[in-house]
Formats: sequence, C-alpha cells, structure tokens
Amino acid sequence: MSKKPVLFDLEDETDAPSVTEAPPVPEPQPAAPQPSAMEQAARIAARRPSRLARWFWALLVAVIGAIASVSAWDFAAGLIARIPLLGWAVSAGLALLLLLALAMALQELAALSRLRRVDALRHQAEKAADLAAARAFTARLESFYKTRQDLTWHQARLAERKAEVMDADALLILAEEELLVPLDALALREVEAAARQVAAVTALVPIALADILTALVSSLRMIRRVAGIYGGRPGFFSSWRLTRAVLAHLAATGAVAAGDDLLEPVLGGSVLSKLSRRFGEGLVNGALSARVGIAAMEVCRPMPFSPQHRPGTRRVIQRALTGLFSKDK
Repeated sequence: MSKKPVLFDLEDETDAPSVTEAPPVPEPQPAAPQPSAMEQAARIAARRPSRLARWFWALLVAVIGAIASVSAWDFAAGLIARIPLLGWAVSAGLALLLLLALAMALQELAALSRLRRVDALRHQAEKAADLAAARAFTARLESFYKTRQDLTWHQARLAERKAEVMDADALLILAEEELLVPLDALALREVEAAARQVAAVTALVPIALADILTALVSSLRMIRRVAGIYGGRPGFFSSWRLTRAVLAHLAATGAVAAGDDLLEPVLGGSVLSKLSRRFGEGLVNGALSARVGIAAMEVCRPMPFSPQHRPGTRRVIQRALTGLFSKDK
C-alpha cells in the first residue's frame, strides 16, 4: 500500500505563538545563606531555659546541697566521737569553708547588683528625653563612677561644664565624652588584643582544637575585662549572665557573620584566596572576636553609644589585624 506525500505549509503562522508573548524565564533564586557555627552557638546560648528546666536545676542543686551538708555533719560528728582533736580540727575547716562560701555568695550578689545598676543606667539614658531626665541620669552616672581614681579629673571637668548646658542631648554627649570616652579607649585595646591573639593562634598553631579553645578563653576573658573597665566587676555566675547577654545581643543584631565580604574591604584584596587556609581562618576568627568585643562594650556600657562615638566594626578589625598579617598591596 503506497503512502501519499504530506504537505506542510511553513508559511502559515496563524497559530504560531509570538516570541514577544512568551513569558519571561524565571531567574533562579539564590539559596539562603546558612548560619555560621558561631551564629548558631550564639542563638543556642542566648536562648532562655524553660521554667521547667529552671525548677529542675534549682531542685537538683538544693538536694545535692542538702545531701552534702548532712554527710559533712555526720562525718565531723563521727570523727569527733572517735578522735576528738582531729574531729574538731576538721569541723573548724568545714566552718571556715562555709564562711568562705558565704563570702563568695555575697560577692556574687554584689556583682549581680552592679550589673543591674549598669542596665538601669543604660535604660535611663535611653529614656532621657528632656533636660531634667538628662540631669538626673548625669548625676547617677557621676555617683556610679565617684570612686574611680582614673576619672577624678574628668568628673571635675564635667562638674564645671554641666551647669552651662541647657539641652538634654548636649548634656548626654558631654557626660559621654567626659566619663565614657576614656573608658571606651581602654575597652577597645582589650578587644583588639583579644582579636590579635585569636587570629595568631588560629594561623600559627596547627592543632585542631587550639583555635576553638583560644577563641573561647580569649572571648570570656575579654568580656570580663571589658565589664571591669566599665565598672561591672563580674564574678563567676555574673560572668555567665553577662556572657549570655552578649551572645543574645549578637544573635539579635545578626553581627556574628564574617567572611570575605567583610575582610576584603578592611585588609585589601581577595584576602582569603591569596593567603593560606590557616591564615584565612585566623582572619575570620579574629574578626569574629572583634565583633564579640564590640557587643560586650555595648552591653557593659552604662550608656548607649552616640553616633559620633560608636566604634566601627571594620575600623576595629583593621586596627587589630592589619599589623598581624601584612596585606597584599
């Protein structure tokens, strides 16, 4: 059976779609950036424990304390019955240990109270909208730093000049310049030193966990020193509370991400591609430590930064790391 030829009319374009009517090709959406390990750690550490968890830990500490107290009492009483001299000596040691524990508890309560005073001062400064509120805050700030010998000259200068100021914002700026700007310089030195230490250890020590331990220890020490500069004087438990506050601030502001986009404008060139892998990791860890330090300054400072005195993250990282790693011209 023969097949007839089929004729296709290529000139007939009545049903053909127009190119101009074709829908645009959708562009692929960039994948959302994954949070860094430090950002995830900051969010986890800043998360408040549930009420059930707080009750559990409080009850566990109370039970363990009761068991330890009864065991120590039975041990001392039994030792007194068997060997009176040794028993009384051990009892005196336990009493002295209890007194030292009470002294440490009072010190921790004083440290927590001082941190609460810093928080109260910062909230009062944020709400000081008129001249009366600004003067009340300035008086509390002077009272807070009245025992600081290194601020004696600055307090005298503030006392001379504050009566001439009749504007709330000008009075707050004057108090900041006279009392807090000198402390900011000291705190920035601690932040830069910690960033340099973390960057150097990460770049030069080939041990896997050395950079993590160095970053952790340096950050905790830096937060304590920054708090001490501003008058926080944290103890053991208050240091943990302060660290949680700093991590919560980092997680809230999203300031824990650092990479090529931050380091290239600061240190010049495509830094992480031109240096070795360890040097690149050192730069990133140093930049993260600097950001933690700036967050610690914002948390520990009894007054928010004014725009003209706010430390720039890039500037701090540049001062901390430029002298450590020479940049490629």
